[in-house]
Amino acid sequence: MKVLAAMSGGVDSAVAAALAVEAGHDVVGVHMALSRNRDRFRNSSRGCCSIEDAGDARRAADMLGIPYYVWDLSETFEETVVADFLSEYEAGRTPNPCVRCNEHIKFEALLDKATALGFDAVATGHYARIEMTTTTGPDGADTLTRELHRSPNDAKDQSYVLAVMGPERLARAMFPLGGYASKDEVRAEAAARGLSVSAKPDSYDICFVADGDTRGFLRDRLGSRPGAVVDTSGEVVGEHDGAYAFTVGQRKGLALGRPAADGRARYVVDVQTSTNTVVVGPAELLSVNRIEGDKAIWFDGVLGRIATDADGWFDTEIQIRAHGAPVPARIRAKHASTAAPSEMEIELTGTPLRGVAAGQSVVAYAGTRVLGQATVTHARRA
Repeated sequence: MKVLAAMSGGVDSAVAAALAVEAGHDVVGVHMALSRNRDRFRNSSRGCCSIEDAGDARRAADMLGIPYYVWDLSETFEETVVADFLSEYEAGRTPNPCVRCNEHIKFEALLDKATALGFDAVATGHYARIEMTTTTGPDGADTLTRELHRSPNDAKDQSYVLAVMGPERLARAMFPLGGYASKDEVRAEAAARGLSVSAKPDSYDICFVADGDTRGFLRDRLGSRPGAVVDTSGEVVGEHDGAYAFTVGQRKGLALGRPAADGRARYVVDVQTSTNTVVVGPAELLSVNRIEGDKAIWFDGVLGRIATDADGWFDTEIQIRAHGAPVPARIRAKHASTAAPSEMEIELTGTPLRGVAAGQSVVAYAGTRVLGQATVTHARRA
């Protein structure tokens, strides 16, 4: 196959490209330039897509003997990922920019461009597995189904942020690192091939907020908007510089003028952007067992083939954070105004979850298999 290897400049994507080459594919490496600042340098382990990363990706491609290109996707990145990040926080929601990057950049802009250029697939260094299974439909016909599964490396598993890609894009994706159970194994593979990135530290935090100061980034982009922090009775207990900088479940950084009457810790329980108000309350107000989501994406072999009760519910597990623990639940697909089931309804069947915020991604699993994904719109306690 003709494969485009997305090379970030890190060890994971370099080894993924190497494995694609060794599997006999015709591989071309590409680095995505996502920052508008071409002179931006990497800040230790923070950030990515810097000038150093582009150089590391080029050296890895040279070692592998494959063609290498840099594609400027900075405008698309700014208009989709960064713009979504700002608008979601401004609306009082809590976005996950890694999910949006996988959706709009790696498996939309990059994959669509690769397809237009005649590539059969895009290989990335994500930690997730693709499995092919045969399912039998109601008519008795067998269908080959491509499934997205968790990585055996629990600490690095990225199936949560990949769930947004859906079945059509999964069909054109390759994850060569899917079988690796530890990062040490991947580093050893890089060292064995003489790749200079074998000991390069992982990047973390939000790539376009390289200094880690998310609140400062939001303030610079959205400006100062002073307002009140109130308790659940409406009494003013503090001030803030912009409700957009707060998220449900937050405890640190509230700068409240006085403690609660009962002395208990207070958390953000609501962000009311219409009045620029942050509401704080006790921890028990954060517990929810009902979640609703929209923009639902379902993988092949799920809807219409999974056993449900008379009302369409089926048992599963859900996860609301990239490395959060999955919890038991039952879910069902809901239809909006179109024929496609664009909404997801969830009832937790075990311990309630705390701090579920609108804007977060909720992903449904059956064991290691990803069933579907949605963006949280409402979370409440029945």
